[in-house]
Amino acid sequence: MSMRRSKAEGKRSLRELSEEEEEEEETEDEDTFEEEEALEKKQKGKATSSSGVCQVESCTADMSKAKQYHKRHKVCQFHAKAPHVRISGLHQRFCQQCSRFHALSEFDEAKRSCRRRLAGHNERRRKSTTD
Repeated sequence: MSMRRSKAEGKRSLRELSEEEEEEEETEDEDTFEEEEALEKKQKGKATSSSGVCQVESCTADMSKAKQYHKRHKVCQFHAKAPHVRISGLHQRFCQQCSRFHALSEFDEAKRSCRRRLAGHNERRRKSTTD
């Protein structure tokens, strides 16, 4: 068992080595292709979700140019500030604190935050002034 190799063995191992490298490159190319496909699918999904429509019935606002906040909550700027809107047949208002629509009965007069969230806000304010 000598550590020496003949020229033929050395050449063969170099040939095998180059074949292995080619196989690795092909595998890497396939992996890269699969990664690119996955990335494209993710980007397509984002494009459709970011250009949603306003939740309000019969609203035709173009949300593609809306601020990210309005896109995220699926409400156009007009309806986010409207005193009341119609969603699923119910009169509701968009709550600035919850970022959701609530029944009008959950709001005090013309306020844009529901009573529950306003109560929590006021409680926190009172705590900080007593300290």
